[in-house]
Amino acid sequence: MKTNYTSPLSERYPSKEMKYIFSPEMKFRTWRRLWIALAETEKELGLPITQEQIDELKAHALDINYDVAKEREAIVRHDVMAHVYAYGQQCPNAKGIIHLGATSCYVGDNTDLIIMTEGLKLLRTKLINVLAKLAKFAGEYKDMPTLGFTHFQAAQPTTVGKRATLWMQDLVLDLEDLDHLIGSMKLLGSKGTTGTQASFLELFDGDHEKIKKIDGMIAKKMGFDSCYPVSGQTYSRKIDSRVLNVLSGIAQSAHKFSNDIRLLQHLKEIEEPFEKNQIGSSAMAYKRNPMRSERIASLANYVIADANNPAITAATQWFERTLDDSANKRISIPESFLAVDGILELYLNITDGLVVYPKVIRARLMQELPFMATENILMDAVKAGGDRQELHEKIREHSMEAGKMVKVEGKENDLLERIAKDPAFNMTIEQLQSIMDPANFVGRAVQQTAEFIEEIIKPILDKNKDILGIAGEVTV
Repeated sequence: MKTNYTSPLSERYPSKEMKYIFSPEMKFRTWRRLWIALAETEKELGLPITQEQIDELKAHALDINYDVAKEREAIVRHDVMAHVYAYGQQCPNAKGIIHLGATSCYVGDNTDLIIMTEGLKLLRTKLINVLAKLAKFAGEYKDMPTLGFTHFQAAQPTTVGKRATLWMQDLVLDLEDLDHLIGSMKLLGSKGTTGTQASFLELFDGDHEKIKKIDGMIAKKMGFDSCYPVSGQTYSRKIDSRVLNVLSGIAQSAHKFSNDIRLLQHLKEIEEPFEKNQIGSSAMAYKRNPMRSERIASLANYVIADANNPAITAATQWFERTLDDSANKRISIPESFLAVDGILELYLNITDGLVVYPKVIRARLMQELPFMATENILMDAVKAGGDRQELHEKIREHSMEAGKMVKVEGKENDLLERIAKDPAFNMTIEQLQSIMDPANFVGRAVQQTAEFIEEIIKPILDKNKDILGIAGEVTV
């Protein structure tokens, strides 16, 4: 049994892929990749660095001597210099050129940007797979009428599939934000203590043309198009705020979906998956609690609140660098990524196994439909020779009485029977019931769903077909 605190985001919610992206191994291996890229760039621009030194660095890029770094950090109280020392112990010939001209932020900030970009790409893959599952669900149920709700009060009917397009629309907006963000991510490069590249001006004997090439060359070696053109010692902390705002957007969309599923499960119309041996309540054995949706909501609340952290940090930085971002940044950024990853894992799992109860959906709709059909009934009665104003008042009175029967007496809605018995309408119960086809009241819901899937979702899925087919995992 562990006796020290362990974050739930280390064990319960995220995928192993996202946990690796934010792992110490990913970080420290990326540091070494950056040191190799810096040395290669400096060699290519004319500094006296040999290929043998580069090869030695590459030979030890992965076998990090963590014990040496840990022991050294305890002495020098500086993680970057501890790892420079440890790398130098493994690479005695290259020891003197590791981290040449760079500051700690060269490895720290560039690595953060690389890790965030990788995290964004993984979230993008999962979000697109959620869209694929929702599209399948929406297509299957596009023409199943269901009661619509405004203010959670009965409103005009829609369809089960059309409601799913609302969830997809939110995710499409998030995907647009993700794509823009991923496409605009850059590296810090190597700009020195206050961002002026003064150390490189010294190294390259004042050759500005060579120094101007450094950032671009490093970026290319690390898989990026470019670096931010200016900086202090660090990249602007607005980048962190920008990233977490996009993550907050995904959390908002997922939370809305989870709300709808929880309400629908209460209505017994649609349920999230429930495993054979799953226990819903320790006290009430019959219960099927919407655990997955509740967990989405819980994690989403955290992410939405966490987006304030980098916003405050960005707003309160001083001049070219302060260190009051460090502790906050180490916590807030990884945890938002891990939490959103957990959210999308749950979203994938839920949409893979939604359970629909058509008879319950129809029964609830038919209970309310007579009230919504009154305008159609009124028009047909007027066509048959009735007085519009007189009939309107009678329908109002009959509706109030029928509503009283439902709410006060707990009986069935008898509005149609009341109208059929009223000679002013001159309509039989059969005529009235013929109007009650739910398909007559869903407007363009069926067509809107089909068009949305075909025109908006299908091009996204076709463009990203190579990343489709993943399933979500619920760890606990």
